[in-house]
Amino acid sequence: MRSKDQWRWPRVSVPATSTPDAHDTLPSRVEHVCAMPHVPEAVSAVRRRARTVLAQWRVPTLTVDDALLVISELTTNAIVHAMPPAVLRLSLPEAGSRALRIEVTDAGPVPQRRPWPDGPHPVEHKENGRGTGIVAGLSARHGISCHPERTTRWADLHIEP
Repeated sequence: MRSKDQWRWPRVSVPATSTPDAHDTLPSRVEHVCAMPHVPEAVSAVRRRARTVLAQWRVPTLTVDDALLVISELTTNAIVHAMPPAVLRLSLPEAGSRALRIEVTDAGPVPQRRPWPDGPHPVEHKENGRGTGIVAGLSARHGISCHPERTTRWADLHIEP
């Protein structure tokens, strides 16, 4: 297993298509894809990388703050509850749309284990389960797309001017 200092971040970026005089507007049809190591420490590294990408795209600070929280929730969900590999995709749709799309795709849920008969009751030790509410509260739209070998959780955030 690699240490966190040895991570290699495969990435695919589609450059922004903007004109030189459009420095105050968001780029159009731009996408950033980042594979995520399947370790808890990856969440903060993915968040830092996303902050850099969103700054390059000139996404306003308030939207960036909300996006980073959504990214944290979706990536944590993929690392804790799903099978690897997991990939983060950030995209800005065509010009005129004021939305940021955040997607995290994984290889589907981890098979459920049977609880121990004498173990703690799930309600007594519930430390998770709030992520969907956070994503719903911060996004204009959100959802899940399930396919035979992958699951994508996505959220669209309105970009405030």
